[in-house]
Amino acid sequence: MTALAALENADMTTDRIAVRRRSVSRPLLYGALVLCALLTMLPFVWVISGSLRSLDEIRSDPGAWVPQHLTFDNFERLFTTQGFGRFLVNSVVVAVMVVVGNIVAASAAGYALAKLDFAGRRIAFAAVMGAMMMPLTSVFVTQFVITVDLGLADTLTGVALPSVALPLSVFIMRQYAMSIPDELLEAARIDGAGEFRIFFGIFLPLAGPAVATITIMSFLSSWNNFLWPLIVAQSMSSYTLPVGLAATSQAAAHVTDYGLLLAGAIVVMLPVLVLFLFLQRYFVQGVAGTGMR
Repeated sequence: MTALAALENADMTTDRIAVRRRSVSRPLLYGALVLCALLTMLPFVWVISGSLRSLDEIRSDPGAWVPQHLTFDNFERLFTTQGFGRFLVNSVVVAVMVVVGNIVAASAAGYALAKLDFAGRRIAFAAVMGAMMMPLTSVFVTQFVITVDLGLADTLTGVALPSVALPLSVFIMRQYAMSIPDELLEAARIDGAGEFRIFFGIFLPLAGPAVATITIMSFLSSWNNFLWPLIVAQSMSSYTLPVGLAATSQAAAHVTDYGLLLAGAIVVMLPVLVLFLFLQRYFVQGVAGTGMR
């Protein structure tokens, strides 16, 4: 009985120590997370503050956090800028093409790499991994030459084409497809379902979290893309929002209108934030399901 009581006391002591450690570590962890969140939010706060200040006030005190004279003139000038509506429509059209292309093409490629047995599957997956590790600027010349040869220069299709099937999207869909049991697909094949029916009727509905993940990532990649549209779009009729704002924010004497530029940055950020708020639950599930950390 004495040995048993001593063992129980040791267990209770261990549990108390563990509880004390958790009670100390949790506030430290939460404090560190709050600090990181505040540091992350600082640039956004400054952008919002700058968009509500006049150009003269921004030049006189660029580091100020609170506007001395609150004004919405930057947003009024932004929405009345010639070509702003065209830039916005172009960005939406390009983003839709990129998102739909990634959902269909990347999902099909990821499904094939994970669930279909064909010659060269490992080589194809290695090519996808290699494309992920390759800097985008290293293939700009090749992409531009191909785009020109296809007659897609200075078109919205040419702007969207290189991002229609991102290697990262293919990788995410392939990893998520690996988690779907093969027995489920085999049962569908036994019932007479073809690969297209299995893909659209079984795989895509089950891959909702992964689809949400590539939707957010591909939309973000397209919406914020600046360098490629700047190269391909050779007239203002094909400019997207980032390129159009950069082109129209030049005031007299080629001085950048920072107030207009910051107001445009707010407008560019809003669709991404709204999309993430709607899909954040599925985004977390998709990241967890693909094993990305």
